Amino acid sequence: MNRSTVTRLDLLIRSLGKTGLWVNVALGFAFLYLPIAILVVYSFNASRFNAVWSGFTLDWYRSLLGSIPAQTADLSTTGVWSALYNSLIVATISSAIATILGTAIALALERYKFPGYQLLESLLFLPMVIPEITLGISLLVFMTLIFRLVENLTGMRLSLGLPTVIIGHITFSISFVTIVVRARVADLDPRLEEAALDLGANEWRVFQRVTFPLIWPGIFSASLLAFTLSLDDFVVSFFTSGVGATTLPLFVYGMIKLSVTPAINAISTLMLLISLILLLSSLKLGGTAGLE
Repeated sequence: MNRSTVTRLDLLIRSLGKTGLWVNVALGFAFLYLPIAILVVYSFNASRFNAVWSGFTLDWYRSLLGSIPAQTADLSTTGVWSALYNSLIVATISSAIATILGTAIALALERYKFPGYQLLESLLFLPMVIPEITLGISLLVFMTLIFRLVENLTGMRLSLGLPTVIIGHITFSISFVTIVVRARVADLDPRLEEAALDLGANEWRVFQRVTFPLIWPGIFSASLLAFTLSLDDFVVSFFTSGVGATTLPLFVYGMIKLSVTPAINAISTLMLLISLILLLSSLKLGGTAGLE
């Protein structure tokens, strides 16, 4: 085999390798995003059955917005919006509290050494590594014990509801917030804070004027992550919810037992659009902070 033949064979192998990599990337993206694209397309399906395409329509969006009655759907529009309202309430409150607590923990772990530091750092990863069903069951057992203790001491009967769902979501969201914010704090140049202290600012003023503006993109990204995780959660919500505390994932799960109409696809598409807007806002904020 001469040198030219070897060169051609080598070029052919490289070409096949590059083609194989592009095919692999294309299949990977198709696996991730093709189901989402199908969901968006079938949200405009005129048929009440997702498996059958019978034409383009906006009736499902109009029924969700209350413009027309949902005559062609077995799905209660009021039930969908009630479940979505519960999900938004839980996600907003839990992400806000988790962001505040997670940011404080991130600053404490990155800046200070204190008794129990290693233990706290280890416990921080538990909600991320243990199975979600284990976390849900443990939260249910813990809350049941607390409810019985309160009833025995005060005679007040407590039950599962939106507050318990919020507590459950805060529990697993704090870990994600702490890790994201801590990474941002670790990249912060401590000399900037030291310069502010040398110029006469106290620690609170340094945090307000220097630290917080510099780590704000990380805090905002962490809050979006916590919001998304809460909005999408099913297992923890299933074990910690009660009567009148049905979130959107639980509502969709209940509808799957009967049928999933394009109205579910429509509201999922709207949620996807909102998520994209939040993501673009986060990227814009991060880019602006990087330029500054």
